[in-house]
Amino acid sequence: MHLLQKCDANSFKLVERFDDEVPEYAILSHTWGHSDDEVTYQDLQNDTARNKKGYNKLLFCGNQALKDGLQYFWVDTCCINKHSSAELSEAINSMFRWYQRANKCYVYLSDVELENQNDNKNALQGRDRWKQDFGKSRWFTRCWTLQELLAPESVEFFSSNHQWLGNKQQLYEEIIDVTGIPARVLRRPRVISEFDAKQRMDWARNRKAKREEDYAYSLLGICNVHMPLIYGEGRKQAFKRLHKAIREREEDESDHPYDHSTSSSSKKNNLYTTYGGTQYNNTGSGTQLSGSFAGPISFR
Repeated sequence: MHLLQKCDANSFKLVERFDDEVPEYAILSHTWGHSDDEVTYQDLQNDTARNKKGYNKLLFCGNQALKDGLQYFWVDTCCINKHSSAELSEAINSMFRWYQRANKCYVYLSDVELENQNDNKNALQGRDRWKQDFGKSRWFTRCWTLQELLAPESVEFFSSNHQWLGNKQQLYEEIIDVTGIPARVLRRPRVISEFDAKQRMDWARNRKAKREEDYAYSLLGICNVHMPLIYGEGRKQAFKRLHKAIREREEDESDHPYDHSTSSSSKKNNLYTTYGGTQYNNTGSGTQLSGSFAGPISFR
C-alpha cells in the first residue's frame, strides 16, 4: 500500500507499507475533475504534482490529517500506480478494506461551499444553503463514493473551502434522504453484513461511473468478493462475473455456518437484482435484460 507522508506544510513523499507495517492513516474521498487536473503517481515520482489543480486536495487532506495527529494519508488519484495492471487490480480489490481501516475519512465536496461562520448575520442563512447543496452534491451520484461512505467508521464532510460540515453520524438524516441507506448502516458500518447482496446493490442503483466495468468493480468490497479486473469486457460481462463471485462466496459460507452474513430465506426471496436498467439473475441461470444500459457519464 502506497501512502503519502507529510514532510512539511506544502510537501509530502510516497512511502510503501505492507500489512502489519501499515501505520495509522487518513484517507480522502472526493470526485475527480478532469483527468489532466488530478495528481497521478507519476506526477509525484517526477516532481510535477504542484503544477496540477488537484494538488490542493492533497494539501487539504495532509493538513487535516496533521490536525488529527496523523502523519500518513492516502488519495486514490496518486497512491496507485495505474500503469501497473497488477497494482491497479490489487488496489481495487483491497480498496474497501483500506477505507475500512482508515482512522479518518475526509469527504471533500467541491460543489458545496460554506460561508464564513464568523459572520453571525449570514451564518444561519449560509447553513440552510449548504444543507441544500449537500443533498445535491455530485459526490452522492458516483459509484466509487458509495464504498467510501459505507466502509469507514469515521467519515467527516468538508466544504470546497475546507470548512468542516459534520460527520456521517451527525448528518445521517440528510444522507438517508439522498441515498436511502438505513440509519443503522451509517451509524455502525459492520452492520452491512446483515444485508444481502441485492440490498447492497440497490444502494448503488442510480450512481454513475466513467468506465462501464466500474459499475460492477465498485461493488466488490461492498459485496465482500474479489475478482480479476478485465477492462474492456463491458458492464454486462463484469456483472455476470460479479454475480458468480457472490454465489461462490454464499455457497462457501453455507458450508461454514459461523461465517454466514445472509440468511437462506433472504436468498430465496431475492432471485433477481435490477441495477442500471438491467435485471440480473442471482440463481446462476444467466443474465436477463429488462431495459437499456445507462451509459457512463463524466468522471469518477
